Formats: sequence, C-alpha cells, structure tokens
Amino acid sequence: MACQRAGGPQFQWGYCFKEEKTMATSPPYYGRGPIQLTGQSNYDLAGKALKLDLVSNPNLVSTDAEVSFRTAMWFWMTAQGNKPSCHDVALRRWTPTAADTAAGRVPGYGVITNIINGGRECGKGMNPENVDRIGYYTRYCGILGTATGDNLDCYTQQNFAT
Repeated sequence: MACQRAGGPQFQWGYCFKEEKTMATSPPYYGRGPIQLTGQSNYDLAGKALKLDLVSNPNLVSTDAEVSFRTAMWFWMTAQGNKPSCHDVALRRWTPTAADTAAGRVPGYGVITNIINGGRECGKGMNPENVDRIGYYTRYCGILGTATGDNLDCYTQQNFAT
C-alpha cells in the first residue's frame, strides 16, 4: 500500500514506509524501519549498540521486526554528536546551547524533525514533507488528547550538521 501526501486521495495518516529507497543518499544504507535509519554511520552505531552487524546486513532493519523497532528505539533514545536525543527533547530535558539558539533550534517538535531528517527538511522554508509531518503529529496529539506544544516546524532552523 503506497502512502500519499496529506492532500492525496489515499491519505494514510503518515509514517507508513518500512524502506525509503527512492530518497536514498547512501546506498545500501538507505532509510529503513519506523524512524528510517539512514547512513552507514547510523547502521554501524546502532549495530554496535544492539550487538548486531548491521553494516554487513542492513536489510535486517526492514526484514526483522524486532531489529526494526530496536534500531528505532536506539535512535530515539541516543544523542549523537551535537544532536540531543529525540527522547530528551520530547521530555523537555534538552536545553539549547548558544549555537543552537543562533541556529534557530528551539525546544519543540520541530527540533525532533531536525534530529531525524534535518538535512532534508529543515532550514528550507515551508516544504510538503514538513507540512505533512506536522499534520500527522497534530492528528496523533488530538487522538491522544494532548497538546502539540510550541515550535512545530523547522522551516528556519539550520540542521544540526551545519
């Protein structure tokens, strides 16, 4: 079943790809799993943390459900380089540095998008991917009866790699 953008005829409510080959930036380490683990360095770091050789067998992330969710949880919980963990941002445990503030990175859902997919979506103004992601997030918050919080987008944030 193919996912469609929010305005498309078969709206799927987001987050429905197990692989993202068409957006591959580093084959064979393209996006796989619930968080779309991407890049050889992430496959290597996640594999070491989980005691698996994901560099030699990256397909495990999309073919083994347990590995798929373990890598997603690893990514969600683990700070990398100058990026905080998504978990710390979500729980409001992250305080931006002066460099973060200068780069427009402030607490909220937008910085989580920046951590996960900043190089593709952030600092580029309004874009369909980010609009859709915010729409999915807003819908899920509504279903759960919780507030979305502030700073939902990363339109003007520099990505963490910058």
